[in-house]
Amino acid sequence: MNTVIAVENLQKSYAGSRVVDGVSLNIRRGECYGLLGPNGAGKTTTLRLMLGLIDPDAGNLSLLGHAVPRHAREARLRIGVVPQMDNLDPDFTVAENLLVYGRYFGLHDAEIEARIPHLLEFANLTSKRDAKVPTLSGGMKRRLTLARALVNDPDIIFLDEPTTGLDPQARHLIWQRLRELTAQGKTLLLTTHFMDEAERLCHRLAILDQGRMIAEDTPRGLISQHIEPQVVEVFGEGVSAWAQSHAAKYAQRFEVSGETAFCYVSDAQPLLEHLLGHAELRYLHRPANLEDVFIKLTGREMRE
Repeated sequence: MNTVIAVENLQKSYAGSRVVDGVSLNIRRGECYGLLGPNGAGKTTTLRLMLGLIDPDAGNLSLLGHAVPRHAREARLRIGVVPQMDNLDPDFTVAENLLVYGRYFGLHDAEIEARIPHLLEFANLTSKRDAKVPTLSGGMKRRLTLARALVNDPDIIFLDEPTTGLDPQARHLIWQRLRELTAQGKTLLLTTHFMDEAERLCHRLAILDQGRMIAEDTPRGLISQHIEPQVVEVFGEGVSAWAQSHAAKYAQRFEVSGETAFCYVSDAQPLLEHLLGHAELRYLHRPANLEDVFIKLTGREMRE
């Protein structure tokens, strides 16, 4: 239960607008902790503050016992970063990308070379050791970026939307590798827009909106606190009229978005029986999930 990231009342403003507004959190060793939020919620700024890349206006922050930003350089020696966009060197081979990156941490070439086979195996890239980066698929590049973040054997790994743009097979492989890292005692700080990814990987998570932390708990804890246990999505011609006339009779809460009525219920059976008499409507019955929580707390409107 040792705390490796401690954040207290973190604040940051740009042009008079508060981008991070009093964020406080504690992340434990061996934990995968998620930061969720719509675009502009303050996630990326929070990560940059944690890494000491920008200075806070107020608040206290420490990584592995190092005060940040004062001792950010020392802290970053024990940190790996997987950025949102791959920034691999296209002129180098897979192995050369790992070798050059390891030098930034003051590692000797012989030490890095000894680590490369394991890193390539971890990323399922052993056969691509001598391949140039432009010849790799998107999934391969993402796995190489993850392997590169591990070259210094970090205690904490920051992952900014690590599976964006990947096909399902590549996503599942990266999920498996991230679980292996937490099993080894590594601490992961994950930002993602995939709610199923957060629900699968995160031990705890925080939801940010407009720079403030509006909820924090385990995924199941957030679902049980904020959402009825079952959801019936009703869609089809005339769903809006149906919802206005009938949804309130069967659902504790409902909302219509586009051509779908989302009905949140504790017992779905009466609603399902009612829908059998409306052949013009289709429906999907499912358990509540983290996306339902996210939408309830942050809204359905688009963010730019």
